[in-house]
Amino acid sequence: MGSTKKPTCSVIRPGDEYDGKQGLSYKAGIAAETVGSTGICMHMVEIPPGARGNAHMHESHETALYVLSGNSEMWYGDNLEEYVTADPGDLLYIPAGVPHLPGNRSDTEPCVAVIARTDPNEQESVVLLPELEK
Repeated sequence: MGSTKKPTCSVIRPGDEYDGKQGLSYKAGIAAETVGSTGICMHMVEIPPGARGNAHMHESHETALYVLSGNSEMWYGDNLEEYVTADPGDLLYIPAGVPHLPGNRSDTEPCVAVIARTDPNEQESVVLLPELEK
């Protein structure tokens, strides 16, 4: 009989950056690609002052965001008609399949946040929605 590798705990120190389909840069974290996770992805994003990402959604996966510093904003809904802001210490929930467009409402300070999704892959469930961008 072959031996089965036993799961183990891992510490990830965010460092390597990658550009996401969403138009923002992310620091690699917990994902199928880094630790072999099967149900969660968690990484960090820094949105530069005044920047916005691309309109997108995650078809089958929920997203949670925790703002560490700065001031996040997000347009969401079928036509991005809804708007919400999140400040340091705030938690933001995005249901699966909800179109959204993230941004930083400050012209001087970056917004840094921790993002977790129920998709273990860093980019697999991202569906771009350029028709919603105005």
